[in-house]
Amino acid sequence: MNVLVVRLDSFGDVLLAGPAVRAAAARASRLTMLCGPLGEPAARMLPGVDDVIVWQAPWEGTHPPPVEEADIPGLVDSLRARAYDAALVLTSFHQSPLPTALLLRMAGVRSIGADSTDHAGQLLDVRHHRLPGRHEAEAALDVAAAMGFPPPPGDDGRLRVLPPPDTAALTGNGPYVVVHPGASAAARSWDAERHAEAVQLLADAGHRVVVTGGPGETELTRLVSGDVAVDLGGRTSPRKLSGVLWGADALVCANTGPAHLAAAVGTPVVSLFAPVVPAERWAPYGVPTVLLGDQLAECADSRARVCPVPGHPCLNGVTAQDVVSAVHKLLKESS
Repeated sequence: MNVLVVRLDSFGDVLLAGPAVRAAAARASRLTMLCGPLGEPAARMLPGVDDVIVWQAPWEGTHPPPVEEADIPGLVDSLRARAYDAALVLTSFHQSPLPTALLLRMAGVRSIGADSTDHAGQLLDVRHHRLPGRHEAEAALDVAAAMGFPPPPGDDGRLRVLPPPDTAALTGNGPYVVVHPGASAAARSWDAERHAEAVQLLADAGHRVVVTGGPGETELTRLVSGDVAVDLGGRTSPRKLSGVLWGADALVCANTGPAHLAAAVGTPVVSLFAPVVPAERWAPYGVPTVLLGDQLAECADSRARVCPVPGHPCLNGVTAQDVVSAVHKLLKESS
């Protein structure tokens, strides 16, 4: 069976699709993942993926392309040529799978399944209804099962990536804690100075600290690292970051892609979680986690990218000492 799995949004979202991808791959002769540019690095790290198609949808992301630039006819022709037997369209709880399903139907995909609250007409062969309170990873597995792809025997349903590389040359030898201060949206970010204070307190408590960040976050990681941490800002590809996180005792970060990557390599997470999306759906999955932040703040469930409440109270009520205490709690639980 030639199977297509679609997840068109971000890096972390694609990682959360991993258990469903493995379920589909166990019954597929070939599995292709269709994803957006931000999700491509994650798709290439997922076990079970044989091929990746990258396409930026005009209905996904913060800066989607105009419809005329998205080359929809070209995508449809490419998918038709590959002759997929089945397609699994994975979306977040607030997204519709129907635009994607329409293109897949035009491409001649024989069987299409997705979560959909909207009437799907002829677009879906399997219209699944998401159960209340399901984590995004669990919801994706539910859709896969409804399509006839239950988890394979012995699969625990947790997040997983291909074996990480050895990154000791980057991190140095000995135990360490990773602090990742960046986030994709300001509403999910903890203050840089508070991150720097937490790094200093962790160092004072005897921990080696490694600070990570993307190529555009080097000023931030330099500030947060100070004189006491290893600054890896801009020095880790997604795959190298998986190795850095795999070797860590714990990760401190916001609700952002590296939190899910840490979960995929089994590393505990101190999650500075702004409640603009619900933690029950988006918290690090399947690993020990300490959730920090006021989950009942006024911004809860707003999906805001810029904090709508003056003073950013959901996260600014968290202190650097709270972070250190959370790290120690995780380390004690894992010892």
